[in-house]
Formats: sequence, C-alpha cells, structure tokens
Amino acid sequence: GGFQLSGKISIGGAKNSAVALVPASLLSDGIVTIDNVPSISDIDALNDILKYLGAKVGYICILHTWGSEMNFHPHIHTILLGGGLTMKNEWKDKGNDFFLPIQVVSEVFRGKYLEELKQLWKDEKLRFYGLSQKYRNHYAFQELLDTCYATEWVPYCKKTFNGAQSVIDYLGKYTHRIAISNHRIIRMDEKTVTFFVKDYHNKGHWKEFTLSGVEFIRRFLMHVPPKRYVRIRHYGLLCSRTKNKKLTLCRNLLGCQKYLSKLREMEMPEILDQLYGIKICVCKSCGGHLSKPQRHLPLRC
Repeated sequence: GGFQLSGKISIGGAKNSAVALVPASLLSDGIVTIDNVPSISDIDALNDILKYLGAKVGYICILHTWGSEMNFHPHIHTILLGGGLTMKNEWKDKGNDFFLPIQVVSEVFRGKYLEELKQLWKDEKLRFYGLSQKYRNHYAFQELLDTCYATEWVPYCKKTFNGAQSVIDYLGKYTHRIAISNHRIIRMDEKTVTFFVKDYHNKGHWKEFTLSGVEFIRRFLMHVPPKRYVRIRHYGLLCSRTKNKKLTLCRNLLGCQKYLSKLREMEMPEILDQLYGIKICVCKSCGGHLSKPQRHLPLRC
C-alpha cells in the first residue's frame, strides 16, 4: 500500500525447527530422538544423508572445460570410492549398490551449487552478457533461483563399466591432454580449419566441422588454464596428507595385501604390463624385445 513495513519476525514451526535440529544431532554423543517431525522433502533428504554418514570417503575430481567442438563446456568428472572408513577404522560400503542414494546426491548438489551461485552474485563476481543481462537485476536473478530450486536435478551417476580399471583407462585419456589433438585436424588453409567432432544428434558419429582460423584459436585459448591451476584434485581418503596411511589400511581391510605384495616384487616394466598392458620393452616397429640392462662390474686384477 505504499507504506514501509517495520517490526520483528519470529521464525517458528515444525519445519524450521526440524531442518536445523536433524543435522545438529550429529554433535551429540548419545541417541537423539526428535518427535513430531514433518513429512517434507527437506527432512527426507537429511534423513537419508544421516543413514549413510559415519564413513569418510575418498574421491577424485577432474575438470574438463571443452566439448568436441572446443566450445566452452566446463564439467567435472568424479571418481568416488564405493565405501569409506568409519570412526573405528572399519570399512563400510553398500555392496554392489551406490554408496550414496542418487536422490540424496541430487538434492544436496542442487542446494550447494545454488548457494554458491547466490554468494557469487552477492559478491558481484558474476558477469552477465547478451540475453543474460537481465539477471543483473535482483528480482530477475531471484526468479531464476526459484526456478532452479523447483526443478528436479538429475546427477549422472554410473557404475563402473567392466571394473574400476576401465574407469581409470577412460579418464586417463583426457587428464593430461589439451582441447584438441593433431590427429583430429583434417585440413587447414589461410582462412579456415577443418577437424573431426562428435555428432551427438547422430549417435556420436564423427563428422567434419569447419571454423575460421581466428575462431579456432579463440576456442583453443579458452581452455588454457591459468598458471599453476590444478585440474585434478584429490579429497578425503585420497588426499595427499592422509592417503599413505589410510589407503594402506583400506587395502588391508579389503584383503588387497596379497595383490600389493605381488606388485612390490615387480620392476616398473612388469608393473606397467600387469596394470595397463603397456609393454615398454617391446619395439612398436619391429616387435623385437629389449633386453634388461645388465650391470657390468669391473674385474679385479
């Protein structure tokens, strides 16, 4: 009505109380019972998370910023252990099922992502151009957030195909590569560059794609990371500070000691052959075998 409102607002009700009390119960050393908890999605998500907490996990995050057309497509591949260590240093997992339920991952990821996005907007670290300029306005940006919160997010969680080693083999092709390699470039002239890209509208088949030379260089430089920027990061059980002790404990609990002892007795060429099928002692041209270098000791007179 054109009049400024003033006064105090008291926050109460079952939802506001329970959403804060459920995660706070983790701080208690004993059993916590909360009565009259409402049946709402926030509480269900927290309840599912608490069922699976109590184990420290490990995971690797790998940042990729490009698609096959070298367009700006930032995304993160994550390898998550199928279990974790409890406070009593016992291994906990869910057998062949996912360690965390996908629905819980969806809601938590949505909440964390949008919370960080709001903070970036408040700190004026977001830049809006073209059609997105309207989101400089607070109300337009809030409407965008409301739409995102109301949308069900679908995280792409996939079990390891053909064992864990195949995952390492797959991601290993991209971890230390650049946005495009020479074998994808078909031809170039004074004005254009033509290279192979994947056509995802046609079952991922390769097709030719042509860009101007200037646009090709512009897209390529978008994916050059800043100096000393780390694209591969390790967390939890896999972080550098604790992995030497924790991973050894995990392997012992999972019965991997025999396998590790076998590797320790091997030399590096044998380890590469055993794990990755790479035969560094075999010539790729003629197939001849390189002999193991011999140590020649001087003869005593």
